[in-house]
Amino acid sequence: MPRYNRPRKTWQYTDEFKVGAVQLSLMDGVQVQQVAAKLDIHPFMLSRWRKEYREGKFVVDGKPKTSDQSAEKQELDRIRQLEKQVAELQQENELLKKWQRFLAEAQHNDTSSSRETEPNTK
Repeated sequence: MPRYNRPRKTWQYTDEFKVGAVQLSLMDGVQVQQVAAKLDIHPFMLSRWRKEYREGKFVVDGKPKTSDQSAEKQELDRIRQLEKQVAELQQENELLKKWQRFLAEAQHNDTSSSRETEPNTK
């Protein structure tokens, strides 16, 4: 097996390039493979960049680049939390309604049983 005197060249891409590639691949009607072929990169690399973009791992202009999708994810998480809270409050409300009916029936039974034990004064 031949020995290589020089190490293989590994390309380093800037975060701006990565973000641009990801934004191209996120356009409607554009496939990851098409963008990767045009930019002469492997589709798996672009897919990894898309994942990192969603997670907000790219740093552009000195601050992390967060995607609109991460904001959407946060909003969806907030909506799920609020829906869960609404469901819990609805259960509490139903429980309180049942308790109120129980108390009303108990009070009704107490008044009707006390009427039966009172002597008739007519």
